Amino acid sequence: MESQPGKWWKRSKGSGWSLNLGVDISVLLPALALSLLGVAMVYSATQAKPEMAHLYLKQLTWIGIGCVGMLFFSSLNYQVLMQRYAYPAYWALVVLLAILLAAGQEVAGSKRWMSLGPVSLQPSEFAKIATTLVLAKYLSSRQDRVRSWDTVVGAFLLGGLPMLLILKEPDLGTALLFMTMVFVLLYTVGVPLKRLLTIVGGGILASPLIWMMLKEYQRKRLMVFLNPNADTLGSGYNVIQSKIAIGSGQLMGKGWLAGTQGQLKFVPEHHTDFIFSVLAEEWGFVGSVALLVLFLIFILQALRVARGARDLQGQLIAIGLTTILAAQVLINLGVATGILPATGITLPLISYGGSSLLTTYCIIGILMNIWSNRIVK
Repeated sequence: MESQPGKWWKRSKGSGWSLNLGVDISVLLPALALSLLGVAMVYSATQAKPEMAHLYLKQLTWIGIGCVGMLFFSSLNYQVLMQRYAYPAYWALVVLLAILLAAGQEVAGSKRWMSLGPVSLQPSEFAKIATTLVLAKYLSSRQDRVRSWDTVVGAFLLGGLPMLLILKEPDLGTALLFMTMVFVLLYTVGVPLKRLLTIVGGGILASPLIWMMLKEYQRKRLMVFLNPNADTLGSGYNVIQSKIAIGSGQLMGKGWLAGTQGQLKFVPEHHTDFIFSVLAEEWGFVGSVALLVLFLIFILQALRVARGARDLQGQLIAIGLTTILAAQVLINLGVATGILPATGITLPLISYGGSSLLTTYCIIGILMNIWSNRIVK
């Protein structure tokens, strides 16, 4: 029996409209818990700065806007969404990213944001969804020759175009998410691992070219990653202070609003890229583990949606979007703990940021849509 596609409410015999239980909220519940935790951490991270003390209210507002986006995407049939809008949305965002590079306003050395009156949006965040949709459509349409080199090259071109534009902003962290997603999707559809590793080898050979494309501060970050003490007051400062904050939290933490590294502004960008250091300092190892458990539940529920998808397109969409979120979590935590070089990427649902929150909730809506359109036996 097929579940009622994408409807939150259905007609009942005696009571008008009732909740459609075909819609799954198991992905939404951990996301809401993470979002509320994020509001608490943004509040804590910004109270020492009067000019930023209101950001937690903006974070709440963006959660509300994100829920509207979630409802919108959960109510559409994802197959119709793919058929009509996958390629138009993809090319529209590619053009938007190109325009942003050519005529966008530079903020803090990068052109990532587009101002729409009082609101600033980050097109690269929405490009995550559009690129995943178009890759799922492309790969599912080539099932009979998915292992051929032309299919693999085509997938890398579709993923690589927005990635290169985002890399030029520059935004190395977000660009890495696109390549990770392409690799995972190709492996999912059956491309041999040996062939994918051959491509990785080609990327390693091209590393001098990639090094030349990086900005000077990005090169410094990579060098500091190898030796954090080489520039303790420059490129290595953020990571060093983040590690100090995380370590000072010990087992139970110093308490909410009581973290000295965060409250005394030692950790830069502590309400965005390094918000994990604020949480770890205030809530300690126990709080950090609780955060990881919430993210694990969230990711596992998203993978459950992929396993239950009714077709290859739905499965690829769910896996691609889940890969992006999981990779973003791992990269952010890796940067905060000094395991990975600093890339300037936010922690989903926790870090302050409207575009990131809106995108994540739209992803949740699409996952709920895929689940509600599954085949129920």
